[in-house]
Amino acid sequence: MSTRIYFLVGFLAAGGALGFAYYLQYVHGLEPCPLCIFQRVAMAGVGVFCLIGWLHGAQGVAHRIYAGLACLSAVAGAAIAARHVWLMHLPPDQVPACGPGLGYLVDIMPLTEVLATVLRGDASCAEVKGAFLGISLPAWTGVYFVLLAFGALAGMFGFGAADRQRD
Repeated sequence: MSTRIYFLVGFLAAGGALGFAYYLQYVHGLEPCPLCIFQRVAMAGVGVFCLIGWLHGAQGVAHRIYAGLACLSAVAGAAIAARHVWLMHLPPDQVPACGPGLGYLVDIMPLTEVLATVLRGDASCAEVKGAFLGISLPAWTGVYFVLLAFGALAGMFGFGAADRQRD
């Protein structure tokens, strides 16, 4: 079987997750906090690397590079989601105060400071705005990222086995 199908599945999975996030935002009015936006960026990274791998029809080493980059994006997203869930479970007196919006931060700070500030989180990130089956949306997103990371790892080390013979 061609490795392209695995990249297509990864691209569709990431695209579906992003589509659902935008559906919740624009149809149900669930505004994303800065950590949610960073999770979207990581999900877009998974999707972009899978799309490139699919379009390129990557084989051998190139296949493993694209799968590795998708895996790194998924791991970064899982880490951001874990941080988000952690903030949600802090006692109210330990939740960081609300800060300025992401747009304002980007306008006034260098990118490294924006990243550090957003990853610290604030009260808007600690509020549970949506849940499914009693589990917060960031927790579900974290699970989804872990599944995507395992899929990418399987793509790196499992599905490329036939390609290794040609390397």
